[in-house]
Amino acid sequence: MSDLDVKKFVEERVKAVKEVLGDEKALIAVSGGVDSTVSAVITHRAIGDNLACAFIDDNFMRLGEPERVKEMLSSPPLNLPVRILRERERFMKALEGLSDAEEKRKAFRETFYQTLGDAARDEGCRFMVQGTIKADIDETTGGIKTQHNILEQIGIDPVERFGFSVVEPIKSLYKYQVREVARFLGAPQAASERQPFPGPGLSLRVVGEITEEKLQQEKLANDAVEAHFEKHDPAQYFAAVLSAEEKSAPEGLRSAVSEVFGIEESEVRVAYLKERGTGMVDGNRTYGRIATFKVKGEALRYGELETARAAIQSMEPGISRVLYHVAGKEGGKYRVAMRAVETRNFLTAEIAKVPHETLKAAADEILEKCSEVVGVYYDITPKPPATVEYE
Repeated sequence: MSDLDVKKFVEERVKAVKEVLGDEKALIAVSGGVDSTVSAVITHRAIGDNLACAFIDDNFMRLGEPERVKEMLSSPPLNLPVRILRERERFMKALEGLSDAEEKRKAFRETFYQTLGDAARDEGCRFMVQGTIKADIDETTGGIKTQHNILEQIGIDPVERFGFSVVEPIKSLYKYQVREVARFLGAPQAASERQPFPGPGLSLRVVGEITEEKLQQEKLANDAVEAHFEKHDPAQYFAAVLSAEEKSAPEGLRSAVSEVFGIEESEVRVAYLKERGTGMVDGNRTYGRIATFKVKGEALRYGELETARAAIQSMEPGISRVLYHVAGKEGGKYRVAMRAVETRNFLTAEIAKVPHETLKAAADEILEKCSEVVGVYYDITPKPPATVEYE
């Protein structure tokens, strides 16, 4: 049973937005996701043609996404006025050479708002509408990760820094509540049920430094994961790409894994990847090692995998996440981690028990289409101790 009076919420928010904006024009960045879609529809009901909607093509979208989202939002029943801002070069230059997750997030945020500031000035807007939700605020103010759309809550004055005031119609809601509102508003299922996609997009799933080649491998891998995982309907599912470089892990980890599976240590391989991933310990963000393990001749058994994952992380607390090897080939610069989780509010999440045949089919397609990928893994780490996204 819903804990939200959706009709009352929409009426109150439309009225509140109208009171704040009056006859002013406002700009909203839309992504096709449920948060920005709901915020745009509420604001459109409040101020009509005074709302301008912009989709930023920052090069970190999925294959074909800009055109697909514009078509969905511009068509009935939403009829939102959407234009695409082509800014790929601007964003790639802003993140060039950065490998630290937090530095990348901050560089993206700065470029995102500079781009929107330019668009707002072009449209004559003094107000920016955002799809900020409760979880974004909780995670940023709690120090877990810097969400790109959090400004005033962490002391950034958007008027002083970027030249506009911020309006956040749904900041009191969690994701599942936003979906309820979207259904009430008549949003297409592609928007209301769309799995979460981070504001910085695939830049968070290219772990470490972003290059055009690495980003293209990520787009192809993510496309394969979404196509194969969709039928199992996890709350969120995607691929991340990492460097192929690795080094040996402590010998005790291999022993722990072999004990869980009841096999010889010679049939187990455990390694650390070059890059690190974000995690959570006692509600605080960590930036820990990523461990991988491969078990000879073993099919996926989630009970044993969870036991092995817990054993690895209890022995080495500096490990933020654990990946299980699904398939591989000889030669290549990158590794791909497939990720799927079940969650209600995204503050915590459990691993989705995707069938092994689906994992193998997705991995095989990735290896076929991504010429520079040497190995494909399944991330078996819940939240906490890992975050859902890699950065």
